[in-house]
Amino acid sequence: MKIVRRITWQLLLSLCVLGAAGCSIEPWVQPYERAHLADPIMSFERDPIAGAYRHHVYQTREAARGAEGGGGGGCGCN
Repeated sequence: MKIVRRITWQLLLSLCVLGAAGCSIEPWVQPYERAHLADPIMSFERDPIAGAYRHHVYQTREAARGAEGGGGGGCGCN
């Protein structure tokens, strides 16, 4: 029973290691694939003008710029 449990754990660990190694083979996007990601259908907003207006209204309601988050390292020196 002990041997079966040990073999099972070794097999499970081996599968996890192989799975993690397989995920890191080629994670980057090739230049010829970027056109598909830049397609307007991939955007979150259906109407970019309405989205910009909604964004402006949200910032006004929150009474601060960047209330919904923003880029930067978190040091406050933007």
